[in-house]
Amino acid sequence: MAMTGVLRPGHVQIRVMDLHEGVRHYRDVLGLEETGRDASGRVYLRGWDERDHHSIILRQADQAGMDFFGFKVDNEHSLDKLEADVRAFGLKTERIPAGDLLETGERVRFEIPSGHLIELYAQKTYTSHDRGDKNPASYSRKMDTGIAPMRFDHALLYGPNVGQVLDLFTNVLGFHLAEYVTLPDSDTKGALWLACSNKAHDIAFVIHPEPGKLHHVSFYMESIDRVFRAADIMAANDIKVDIGPTRHGITRGGTIYAWDPSGNRFETFSGGNTTYPDQPPIGWTWEGLGEGGGLDVAHRKMHETFLTVVT
Repeated sequence: MAMTGVLRPGHVQIRVMDLHEGVRHYRDVLGLEETGRDASGRVYLRGWDERDHHSIILRQADQAGMDFFGFKVDNEHSLDKLEADVRAFGLKTERIPAGDLLETGERVRFEIPSGHLIELYAQKTYTSHDRGDKNPASYSRKMDTGIAPMRFDHALLYGPNVGQVLDLFTNVLGFHLAEYVTLPDSDTKGALWLACSNKAHDIAFVIHPEPGKLHHVSFYMESIDRVFRAADIMAANDIKVDIGPTRHGITRGGTIYAWDPSGNRFETFSGGNTTYPDQPPIGWTWEGLGEGGGLDVAHRKMHETFLTVVT
């Protein structure tokens, strides 16, 4: 599959209410590598197998949640074209100058109908990891530092107008709909799993009355064994778990959901479907999400906190 236009999730800026505790969680417990701090006090991190300078940015704030989600595009021409297409869709765009984020080029930012800020950018510095870039070593000590996810994988966002979001992502940004859930007694799609690659998903949305809410940020693990290892580390560090370890029916990924010290939910995720844009999306009913094991194959039920707690 040719990779053009939007390539992959690139970064997410997370609000934490205590930066020291946030860094301890994401760097020391989760095991991300700290790659820099900027003049405004933001902290930059990445997974052990990531080559970009960063994928996670932490900012101290009075309220938890997400500031913005950024996607990498293949080149400056695509950035310009996508900005024009987003404007033609009816959304205002803003150019954020290069250097506003460390080691990152100019970004195009716009608010989508769910109330979230999405960014596109074409340039971010590649920085070598300790395994090397030529004949790389198969092992790094970072692979055993904390929970040690390979990379930032996706986010699930809650907000209104998910039908308009689906239109924007599929008809303007070039994503394909991988899976969806219809609302009770309706054909209306109330939850979307969208991909710009052949991963199970690169971003997801669920309908919610309040705009701009974060449900979770997800980190990819090499295997389900590493997810189980993550459970041990969470227990040892008194991290409050929401769901798991279990498997989703939707995406077929292995998972644990838990909360950071500010109340932001994060996921350790492994496996998942392979998707392609020519394949029709997989549909789930609301009943299938619960009793059908769409959310939790092991327990085949809904989880109230999963449906209601967002930041």
